[in-house]
Amino acid sequence: MKICLLAVGRTNDAAIARATSNYATRVARYVDFDIEAVADVRTTRSTTEERQREAEGAALLAAIKPSDFVWLLDEHGREYTSRGFATELQRRMAAGVAKRIVFVVGGPYGFSDAVRQRADAMLSLSLMTFPHELVRLFFTEQIYRAMTILRGEPYHHD
Repeated sequence: MKICLLAVGRTNDAAIARATSNYATRVARYVDFDIEAVADVRTTRSTTEERQREAEGAALLAAIKPSDFVWLLDEHGREYTSRGFATELQRRMAAGVAKRIVFVVGGPYGFSDAVRQRADAMLSLSLMTFPHELVRLFFTEQIYRAMTILRGEPYHHD
């Protein structure tokens, strides 16, 4: 099983990039894990939010394989506790339906309709909105936390 965090744009803040990389390295001890980025859309005065969503959506869909289980990180998704997420992740991994689970972080205006239609599930980190760079960090840490929960390791405390 492979887990991929697919995101629009790159992390520009060096401290956030280092912290995300640190957790990605930790996750890789448990499962094949990588973070992929698709280019964000350069905006101009004539670029509408819809046009940006569509362009980013096309890039995301090009990076997703037909056999992937696609989980959007979206404010309208289901919220989990860390233990609940670990249980759900384990269930998805054990199902063996997909070779790769892809968690997708959209651009600043969210996901295109085509990406939403391709999604198999949606997950919300919070009812609040966070910068996309921080979402990568928070979520990579949550995948690490889930792995330690599943292994019964002492990282997570209830």
